[in-house]
Amino acid sequence: MQLFILHYFNESMMSEKKIILIVEDNPDDELLTLTALKDNNIKNDVVVAHDGEEALEYLFMTGKFKDRDSNVFPQVILLDLKLPKVDGLEVLQKIRSHNLTKLMPVVILTSSKEEADLMKSYQLGANSYIRKPVDFEQFTQAIKTLGLYWLVLNELPD
Repeated sequence: MQLFILHYFNESMMSEKKIILIVEDNPDDELLTLTALKDNNIKNDVVVAHDGEEALEYLFMTGKFKDRDSNVFPQVILLDLKLPKVDGLEVLQKIRSHNLTKLMPVVILTSSKEEADLMKSYQLGANSYIRKPVDFEQFTQAIKTLGLYWLVLNELPD
């Protein structure tokens, strides 16, 4: 699978890119998340990585992403846990262990109901842990709340 970028621009955000990185291997969950973002008028650039390895390459500008703009980083990372190649917990651990990415907000967005995943996510430094609602309306509301908080209200250091 290939990483792709969707360009949703809001004119007031043109000078300050607020990218959402979605790390999701399930095409149905990916489409659901993208649809919920669109339905809630969250008009940010969205980068989708389909496995943990691809997400790390994007974040650390390695492999096929070695030439990407080094001044642009995600405003928030929506990270699934059950991923191929490199699982979500390992991705989170690598994010938190590197000076370049350790302060990035990481929201675990997973269908896992395992208490161990919840505990380990917070121990590794997740900012939030959200279980994907089964109902589309609930999921859309969850994405709206996420977008409002992490993209509008939350402030990050430079």
